[in-house]
Amino acid sequence: MKAIAERELRNYLKRPLFWLGVLIVILGVYREVKPYLMIHYVDSEDEIKELVQDSPVTDADIIDGYVPTKEEDRRQRWEEIIQKALVLEFQIEKTEAEAIIEEMKDMDVKEASEYLEREYHFYNTFYSYEDTRYHQGTKEEINAYIKSKLEQRSFSSYFSKKFADFAGLFMGFFATVMLAVLFWQDTRKNTYELLHTKPVSAGKYVFGKIAGGFLVCMVVLAILNLVFWIICCIFTGSSGFEVNLIDFLLATGLYILPNMLMIVCVYALISLLFKNPLPAVPLLILYMIYSNMGSKNAEGIFGYYGRPLAIMVRFPGQFFDTTPPPMAMMNQSFLILASVGVFLLCVWLWKKRKV
Repeated sequence: MKAIAERELRNYLKRPLFWLGVLIVILGVYREVKPYLMIHYVDSEDEIKELVQDSPVTDADIIDGYVPTKEEDRRQRWEEIIQKALVLEFQIEKTEAEAIIEEMKDMDVKEASEYLEREYHFYNTFYSYEDTRYHQGTKEEINAYIKSKLEQRSFSSYFSKKFADFAGLFMGFFATVMLAVLFWQDTRKNTYELLHTKPVSAGKYVFGKIAGGFLVCMVVLAILNLVFWIICCIFTGSSGFEVNLIDFLLATGLYILPNMLMIVCVYALISLLFKNPLPAVPLLILYMIYSNMGSKNAEGIFGYYGRPLAIMVRFPGQFFDTTPPPMAMMNQSFLILASVGVFLLCVWLWKKRKV
């Protein structure tokens, strides 16, 4: 069992294609997380003017100079947006637009939105309220916001979740491509028959192969953790932000490793079921698409809320507000249990298909 796992690991480490894949993963993750490495205290208002924001306000973040709007100010900002739209898009006189806003003062946002839709055919104004969650901050607002967040947790605690988001995404594709050869030689007819004549038990063989593939993923993740911890230290050194390697390791262990285990187990199952690992490639791609799909919550807001047995955990929210999707930890636990079930099924298949 140990010998099988070590052999698979050595085989991967000797392949130039493996190291090319590792480099592509590092560059891909770096490209996605680089903007968050640029977060720092603002020295002047001129820095804020240089920030370019092309995304919708709902996607704006501290890297664009946006900060959360106080709840008591959101209604006023929303009314200003509605009033401006009434004047510019609906060609309503300014005084009449002001009267409409005044008429909605005693309504909550949902009621006011329904009123605008019913009386003026002004649709989707309720979603405009979401645009008021963040606004372009001043130097003082941005620095106060960063300081308050870093007093609660270390910078790496926030950054490691963004790292886990994109590292998990790229590692999913990496594992799908690289693990295709894990069972390739063993599922060839002559080798497959020969392996069944060996004294190694079905459990030890399957466990050794799965452990070998999982070790390959762990090696890559160990490299990623070390590389991005060093990069994070370098970029944030001048700002004095706290960066801890343990934050990267925890995020990797919680949000990526169970996914890698499931991918390896799926490869083992498909390889033994069809005596060929290649059918697992399109299946896993579909699995990743399923895992990465968004949905609407109870309020009708579209976003990423996670899916049962998903092999990706995404953190698409604003940097300092990143939180795991609902029931993410329960899902990760289920993935481990499901992987155990798949492993037992693989052992049964290996025994059943003896020559």
